[in-house]
Amino acid sequence: MKLVLLGPPGAGKGTLSGNLVKELGFLHLSAGDMLRSEMKKGSDLGKKAKSFVESGALVPDDLIIDMMMQELAGKDNGVGIILDGFPRTVTQAEALDKKMKLDLALNITASYDVIIKRLSGRLLCRNCGAIYNTMTYDKDTCEKCGGELYQRDDDKPETVANRLKVYEEQSKPLIEYYKNKGILKEIDGSKDSVELVSEFKKMMEMYK
Repeated sequence: MKLVLLGPPGAGKGTLSGNLVKELGFLHLSAGDMLRSEMKKGSDLGKKAKSFVESGALVPDDLIIDMMMQELAGKDNGVGIILDGFPRTVTQAEALDKKMKLDLALNITASYDVIIKRLSGRLLCRNCGAIYNTMTYDKDTCEKCGGELYQRDDDKPETVANRLKVYEEQSKPLIEYYKNKGILKEIDGSKDSVELVSEFKKMMEMYK
C-alpha cells in the first residue's frame, strides 16, 4: 500500500506513522525529517530550505519535488510506503502522480485547540528522534536513550500560528484534489494512538 498523510501540523501524522512502521512494517518517508537532516548537514538544499522551515513557510515546490523524487527512486517495489509532509501542494501532488500510484490519501483531522496544545508542548530527542509532550512527560531527557529533549524552532508559538495559516491557504486544496481522485479518507487525530491504529487497520481491509 502507498499512502499519503494529510492534515495540519500537530494533527498526529508523525505519531500514527511511527506506530504503523512498528506494527505493520511500513516505510515512513518524512519530508520534514529529510529537510531538517539536510539543514543539519549544511547541504545546499539545507541552506536554501532553512529560512522557509524556521519561519513556518512552505519550502518551494521545486526544491521539495527534486528531493522527494530522488528519495523515491527504486522504492516503488511492493513495499508499504507512508508519505508524510509530501505532497503539500497540488503541484507536488501532480509531480508525485507521475512517479507513483497512491492507494490512499488519509486526512487526519484535529481541532485548533488540540493542535496548539500538541505543538507548543512537543519535545524531540536529539539522539533518537523520539517525540514527547510536556502535557504527559515532565523530564528533560529521553526515556528510551537518555538523549537531550528540545523544542523545534518551528514548534514555537509564534511560528505555529504561521504554519497553520500556511496550511489553510496552500495545503488544504490537496483534500479536494484527492477527493476528486476517489482515494481520500478521514480519521480523527484527536483520538489516542491505539484507537488510530485500530481504525487504520479496518481501512486496510478494503484494500485486500
